[in-house]
Amino acid sequence: MIAKEKLRIDKYLWAIRLFKTRSQAGDACDNGKVKLQGNNVKASKAVNVGEEYEVKTEARKWVIKVAGLLDHRLAYSEAVNYYIDLTPAEELERLKFDTESFHTGKRLSKIGRPSKKQRRNMEGFLDI
Repeated sequence: MIAKEKLRIDKYLWAIRLFKTRSQAGDACDNGKVKLQGNNVKASKAVNVGEEYEVKTEARKWVIKVAGLLDHRLAYSEAVNYYIDLTPAEELERLKFDTESFHTGKRLSKIGRPSKKQRRNMEGFLDI
């Protein structure tokens, strides 16, 4: 992959798929959710290989190290090769705990509402 000499941080975060849109990545930079060595980063900052960024998305907090420059979106399986995830284990454990304890109210697949065959069996059993 041929990358440009200068690559903006908002474009890089969008390309490695931490944000769904480039404008969301830019807004995160403007709101102080992207940090380099503890300092807020502007969306126009140039990315260099080897830099470590702290990124807060809606889902989780990331600590990433730039492994390669990517200026366009690729499939997730290919995009993960352009950064190294250095997120602390405590953050990953907290994320796992949150997902296990969070219940959306949606019923699980194959559980809850009966299928047509199951409903017919119940009607035959209950004589409805």
